Amino acid sequence: MAATFRSIKSVIPLFDRVLVQRFKPDTKTASGLFLPTSATSATLPEATVIAVGPGVPDRNGKLVAPSVSAGDRVLLPNWGGNSIKVGEEEYFLFKDSDILAKIKE
Repeated sequence: MAATFRSIKSVIPLFDRVLVQRFKPDTKTASGLFLPTSATSATLPEATVIAVGPGVPDRNGKLVAPSVSAGDRVLLPNWGGNSIKVGEEEYFLFKDSDILAKIKE
């Protein structure tokens, strides 16, 4: 079940949680042809980081910051994450360790 909020600004991740928004597949080709929904229904494994929690304490009590920051492009697994719905937009909360890679371009 997805949580519903009025504004994404009201969601502040805790600990090592990362708030992301997955990229949506294109519904139209470069030449203007519309793609069928069967071709665009699969979620893409890429996302943009919206917000990041402060980190999680290690055994000595020192705060270990997450490896990503707001604005980063990341590669996500096809499973996992907690869904958050804001209007028609869908966001996901992942643990920092669940993120597969940071994309640099």
